[in-house]
Amino acid sequence: MPVYVYAITAATHPLRLDDVGGVGDPPSALYAVGDDTLRAVVSDAPEDLATGRRDLEAHHTVQERLWADGPALPLSFGFVAPDEESVRAVLQERSEEFTTALGELAGRVEFNVKAVQNEEALLREALAGSEEARRLNEATRDGGGTYDDRLALGQLVAQEVQARQESLAAEIVEALRPLTRAEQLSPPSQQYFLNASFLVDDDKAEEFSRTGTELAGQYAGVAELRVLGPLPPYSFA
Repeated sequence: MPVYVYAITAATHPLRLDDVGGVGDPPSALYAVGDDTLRAVVSDAPEDLATGRRDLEAHHTVQERLWADGPALPLSFGFVAPDEESVRAVLQERSEEFTTALGELAGRVEFNVKAVQNEEALLREALAGSEEARRLNEATRDGGGTYDDRLALGQLVAQEVQARQESLAAEIVEALRPLTRAEQLSPPSQQYFLNASFLVDDDKAEEFSRTGTELAGQYAGVAELRVLGPLPPYSFA
């Protein structure tokens, strides 16, 4: 029978999951599969698994409960194994790898930091930082200027905005980096010019959160900085 896999833990993990339900409707019962070294927390895989709010929340609730009691390697939502035996086989084959990873994550949490640009503010900065952009802006105001002028202005502003976004992202990461063990930077997107995950020691978590709040205030005029965490270290498992 297919099983849904939530996370991998050491066999010594307390697995306090009696009052937590898994994915599915009604919520599936959770149990452990493994040996005297490693365990995988699983449940029966529902036939109607979907990326809806109910199942996503159940998936993350299990992982957060596990992490509250000790390190766990969280799996991405939707991981289904053919049966219990295949789960046991993977745990045995990759026992050393999983054990090392659990040790590296012990006593650490993840924070996710995203930055959304304030388009008007960045546009003002782009114009303020380029004499040529200001000249072209004046020339094309109220429909004036040539097509080439408008094209040149658009390209120049886009370049200036990108340069400013890259500079802001670098400043934010540099301010947070001394508080972290590791980082993962995702490529900028249309929505976020910064999307980064940081692995942070437990005893640095409060300082990291406080620093993130201070940075959000510092850059409030040009960007919205969102700091989420502490979380199980999804990005570093």
